[in-house]
Amino acid sequence: MITIYFSGTGNSQYIAERFSQIMDATCYSIEEAVDFNEIITAAQTIVVCYPIYGSCVPKIMRAFVRNNQAAFAGKKLIIFCTQLLFSGDGARVFTELLTGVPVDIRYAEHFNMPNNICNFFLFPLANASKRQRYLKKADQKLRRAGQNITAGVVKKRGFNPVSRYLGLWTQRAHFGALEKKAERDVRISAACNGCGKCVRICPMKNLKITDQSIAQLNRCTLCYRCVNQCPQKAITVLVHTPVSKQYQGIVSLSNDN
Repeated sequence: MITIYFSGTGNSQYIAERFSQIMDATCYSIEEAVDFNEIITAAQTIVVCYPIYGSCVPKIMRAFVRNNQAAFAGKKLIIFCTQLLFSGDGARVFTELLTGVPVDIRYAEHFNMPNNICNFFLFPLANASKRQRYLKKADQKLRRAGQNITAGVVKKRGFNPVSRYLGLWTQRAHFGALEKKAERDVRISAACNGCGKCVRICPMKNLKITDQSIAQLNRCTLCYRCVNQCPQKAITVLVHTPVSKQYQGIVSLSNDN
């Protein structure tokens, strides 16, 4: 068993790494410089984990699957997606990336995790206590998933017709236009000091330094990593209200105030 994940700000990384510990699986980020085609081909069971955006698989994860699609043939597949509130069929929609590729879906689950959209008033950042409650529930669900999978129990969260309908019509049908807009809607304020951290951490290599300023290359995947990690709080994507407090991921819970 191997686990492969994409994580913008740490939530999906947490789920992927915790489950890999429980199941003694090797865990990889899709951003690692390894031969994923070889790794996937050699494994019998693949766990995939990703954040769900508007009931859609992130663009960066879609590209990864396209590049390695044939290697998934004949594999047992476990699908985990992280969400803020509700995604409908967030796990099921991953299977659309493998249309025509024979896979055996053994388990699919959704995990509610802390909000990382740090500058949108409708989704305030949770405090440390609330985030810990998220993690406690996620850990319980992960242990239960491990027990079920070991026992051969098959579960497919989000695969029923109602979930599929809700995922499509409440989110996915509208998200495509937002995703397209976000590709070229990274804004850098005058607070930027040209430190280059956003350039280094962007998973899409969407940003570059030009004459001490930051330019975008119109391929943002809307992961919010740069928004949450900019030391000057100078970056916004799609939502352009000022950033006052950033989501620093799971590891910094004890430092929250």
